[in-house]
Amino acid sequence: MRIALGLQYDGSPYAGWQVQHNQNTVQAELEKALNAFIGEEAKSFPVQTITAGRTDTGVHALGQVVHFDTSVEREDFSWVRGVNSFLPPSIVVNWAKEVPDEFSARFSAFERTYIYALHVGPCRSPMVNARAGYVMLPPKQWLDIEGMKKSAEFLIGQHDFSSFRSSDCQSKTPVKTLYAIDIISEEPWLYFRISGNAFLHHMVRNLVGCFLQIGQGRQRPEWMAQVLAAKDRRIAAPTFMSDGLYLAKITYPEEFAIPAPWLENSWLPATVIQHK
Repeated sequence: MRIALGLQYDGSPYAGWQVQHNQNTVQAELEKALNAFIGEEAKSFPVQTITAGRTDTGVHALGQVVHFDTSVEREDFSWVRGVNSFLPPSIVVNWAKEVPDEFSARFSAFERTYIYALHVGPCRSPMVNARAGYVMLPPKQWLDIEGMKKSAEFLIGQHDFSSFRSSDCQSKTPVKTLYAIDIISEEPWLYFRISGNAFLHHMVRNLVGCFLQIGQGRQRPEWMAQVLAAKDRRIAAPTFMSDGLYLAKITYPEEFAIPAPWLENSWLPATVIQHK
């Protein structure tokens, strides 16, 4: 049978999602917990998970989805309770359910939403260390929110996002579609909520870096269109820090009845996560 799981994790202790030699990763911890819970069968047929999105080093998740195949039968909540008992505190399974064989956590998804949480002010907050990005601004100064929103309009739709693509990106094509970009200002916090069909390696962090160039008055809003059209990573802003990036939601066809992300444990405001 095929089982889907919904995950949340604090990505700060990990070298990203994907299993890597001599690196601590979320996938490695999850598969170790799954195999420990399954027991004897896993010795001959160890579980291998497929994920909706491979998060990078230090990136967090509120609504990650994975699937795996197994012949072991358990009640849905038994998977949740049992696997969580073998996971470190930084990772949790929020839900589990049996899904049809045609379901793929990766290929069945048609929309992915990321949130970047940014703290802005004269001093950083130690209470959100590794959980939010930070920009230093003097007291009583704020970013050009309207300028950033104007620049975001150039990015909506299907484009070649090569200017925002890491040199390590393994995607077959730089052409992706962005459905929505919401920039939510709640001083001293700023949130970027970006939804699209798929994302390139470091794409969201590179977009945030460019938005902040405009927000701090170093570039005009029209500069974003120039960066996009250039298809050249060298003219865009540097990659921004990973600390504030969250994989917030994966959207699937209704026929699979995939549960919504479990948000009660998130420190991010519900108005931001569920922003329309």
